[in-house]
Amino acid sequence: MDVKKYSEILTIALWLVGGILMLATVANAAPNPNFHIYIAYGQSNMAGNGDIVPSEDQDKYKDKFLMLASHTANASSRSGKTSQSITMGKWYTAIPPMFHAFENLSPADYFGRAMVDPLPGVTVGIIPVAIGAVSIRAFDKDQYQSYFNGDGKDIKSWGWINDYDSNPPGRILELAKKAQEVGVIKGFIFHQGESDGTDDNWRKTVYKTYKDIVDALGLDENEVPFVAGELLQEGNNCCSSKNAGIAQLKNNFKKFGLASSKGLQGNGKDPYHFGRAGVIELGRRYCSEMLKLIDKTIDPDAPEVNLVDPSQSTVPDEPPEEYGPYTDPIEIPGKVQAENYNKCGAGVAYNDLNKGNEGGKLRKDDVDIYQPNMGIVVGYCQKGEWLKYTVNVAADGEYEISANIAGENGTGSLKLYMDDVEIGTEMANTGVGFETFEIVSGGKATLTKGEHELKLEITNDWIDIDYVEFKAVSGSQGGDSTTAIRLVKGLRMTEAESNFELFDLQGNRVARFSASDMAGAMSLVQSGALKVRRGVYMLRGKTSNGIAARKVGVYAE
Repeated sequence: MDVKKYSEILTIALWLVGGILMLATVANAAPNPNFHIYIAYGQSNMAGNGDIVPSEDQDKYKDKFLMLASHTANASSRSGKTSQSITMGKWYTAIPPMFHAFENLSPADYFGRAMVDPLPGVTVGIIPVAIGAVSIRAFDKDQYQSYFNGDGKDIKSWGWINDYDSNPPGRILELAKKAQEVGVIKGFIFHQGESDGTDDNWRKTVYKTYKDIVDALGLDENEVPFVAGELLQEGNNCCSSKNAGIAQLKNNFKKFGLASSKGLQGNGKDPYHFGRAGVIELGRRYCSEMLKLIDKTIDPDAPEVNLVDPSQSTVPDEPPEEYGPYTDPIEIPGKVQAENYNKCGAGVAYNDLNKGNEGGKLRKDDVDIYQPNMGIVVGYCQKGEWLKYTVNVAADGEYEISANIAGENGTGSLKLYMDDVEIGTEMANTGVGFETFEIVSGGKATLTKGEHELKLEITNDWIDIDYVEFKAVSGSQGGDSTTAIRLVKGLRMTEAESNFELFDLQGNRVARFSASDMAGAMSLVQSGALKVRRGVYMLRGKTSNGIAARKVGVYAE
């Protein structure tokens, strides 16, 4: 073969191998948990109306504060005498103007700077999409087109929306998906309202603009706060009366903060916009509110964020979690704490019907764990949910079952299964309230020594669970050959025994005695001599024909 040709083939092969390896690396990379990214949107005060002072606004935080460019602009066209040109969809040091080339200083600039200081080890990123004078409809994916073709057609004619390909909500989502590849979307900051009435319809639309993005990104509202800013209220202002409506956004969001504008002065030129000092302080107030709402955990093992290309500072994916105990197998006899369900996630170790941990305690999956006026518990439990546990039974024998549970409707209940076989009896709360836990009996079960899988199934809404406890029945372990009958899909007979035994219809043994034959045993039961309560029981014992079982009624206590 021609040497030159061979060299070309080898080069192509090496290039392909390198490309495959690079793709494998990207595929196995996870976002850097210490790269906190925020979406900033709204109208002119968010877009930036404070004066830029390059010596103060462009350098100090360049190693910890980035922006994902929402448009393309040459340095010569950007305000602030910057030498930085930007291209849409790429990361840059965050310096003003971030939202459009012609804008100025935004609260988002000093929000990001303020977020860096209290979180050493964290890099902050901003996704900046805002347009002056627009209605909230400009950010609603279902209304922006009709808005810009109708009430907003003058704003459309100014060309500002061209920076976002005439689709502001689409640009936010596009950039947010890109940001998720390298970091974590931590929250939203928002400033808008001067162009709208801040009534209930406005509040619903504001929430929708947030919810559409959160849902599209697969995020959890319980983990992604929304902080809104008040409108100018000092001096000559247009819209301070609308701030009461903005404050009511708290009723629409699960995690909400309000950045106050009290005491912040305007620019002295118009009744709409904050001056430079007001813009800076408003940004810091956004930060103060956001810090109250986010998870501030920092991963000490994550690398520093690469400022030129954040994709170079993602972290390797953790290997898939194997199914098994949360710590060690849970010992029986003992307590099975509800929150210590097995590892391996949804559909394998648990089934939970709502996304996210409603209580926010202990674990980061969808099981709702909270802390009431006592220990950690699993709450908000709905019919159809379940949890699995790896348990280790110390010895063969009979065990009493109980659970520490709470509820307020008296219907919330659970069942237990050992290796997919139902054990004990259904346990229900008595309705005394979610703040009052009570021990409820779950009957008895015969268990065999060794490691097993315990499943806890919720059979009725609503119930909160602290723990399930198994206690060895005295004398039932070690050398006792008797085994309780368990009513699982009908009566199941077990090994032979010399005595007669009486069980209630939940499978609990209530008496053990001797008799000459089945007829004599039935007569003894019905006579009331065993002092059991009125009801129907299952009698089992050895007869001349082998093991037999009979139903027997007790008519007197």
